[in-house]
Amino acid sequence: MEANSLNKRILVLTENFPPISGGSGRWFWELYSRLPAQNIVVVTNLHDDASEFDSHAPMLIERIPLSCPQWGFKSLSGLKFYYRTVMHLRRLVKLHNIDEIHCGRVIHEGVSAWLFSLMSKVPYICYVHGEDVETAATSGEHNLMVKQVCKRAQYIICNSHNSADIVKRLNYANDDKLHILHPGVDAQKFVPAEPDPVFRQKMGWTDKFVIITVGRLQQRKGQDKMIEAMPLILEKHPEAVYVVIGNGECKDELQASITELGLEASVSLLSEISDADMIACYQQCDLFILPNRTIDNDIEGFGMVLVEAQACGKPVIAGDSGGTKETMVVGESGWVIDCRQANHIAIQLNELIAQQRLLRTSGIRGRAHVLAHLDWQAHVNKAVSHFTKR
Repeated sequence: MEANSLNKRILVLTENFPPISGGSGRWFWELYSRLPAQNIVVVTNLHDDASEFDSHAPMLIERIPLSCPQWGFKSLSGLKFYYRTVMHLRRLVKLHNIDEIHCGRVIHEGVSAWLFSLMSKVPYICYVHGEDVETAATSGEHNLMVKQVCKRAQYIICNSHNSADIVKRLNYANDDKLHILHPGVDAQKFVPAEPDPVFRQKMGWTDKFVIITVGRLQQRKGQDKMIEAMPLILEKHPEAVYVVIGNGECKDELQASITELGLEASVSLLSEISDADMIACYQQCDLFILPNRTIDNDIEGFGMVLVEAQACGKPVIAGDSGGTKETMVVGESGWVIDCRQANHIAIQLNELIAQQRLLRTSGIRGRAHVLAHLDWQAHVNKAVSHFTKR
């Protein structure tokens, strides 16, 4: 079904949206920016650098305060937050003649839409990313809130089969209300490239075997364990370097680990990097790894960066947690390994780095896999088929 068959005006309610970085925000941008602009209004959080981004966006973007440290009803700040958000929704739904609300998460966006639905007839749907509902289930209050949101939602879009299984296991919804929509990639933007000696020299990668990770610097992404694995990898492959691209709460901890292990010459953190240079890093690296693991109930729901790397023709490795295996053809375009221990990572990477032909073949298969199953246009058409059923 083509995007131009969309027959309703949709308000997308999400705290996570560009210009901030992050997988879910990028997912919503890539999806909704490809739908007819006159049908979409994005309501998202305030941001200091938003004006320039918003002025070039195809759809209308409304910015309201969408950040709150307390998402429950037991705190006064939480109650005030939901009251203000619902009042904003009331105004914006009327102003833009909205037919349906799409919520970026169950909490807190879905809670706001649920509360608004109690005073209106505007239906809503919710996206689920896996870690969001896992975390909510650990709080009695949040657990009850999620149940109410899911009960009243028209349907729930899960970013992976793994996330859908979590929703069912926690008794939030059954199969009849769940839809699977994997995030994808712009395969015309993330493309393979010939080796670029100038870029590699600029990055200090000449004659190096380059391993990269792209993602927020947080525990479940596993950059810490990969850094710990580097001394064991360097024993076998002294030409290896590890480049971590991203920002986040674990930056200082990761830098301290690099210093403590004496890895300044072999491991680098790139927290400020342009989109063009990030894509070039994908294209010029030799191997991509997302060494994710489960931390308490925090998991990697899907792993868009794994898809982006494959689109650039690179072999990928992911941790055996969450929905990462759904991004690849396991054993052909990439591998899923236990990333809870640094020595496990080192053993697997030492074996793979020695198999250059296998890595090249895997990269070729990864690109073919993305083109066949994970290009954004296919996802847009699938999404519209969901959106127009109701």
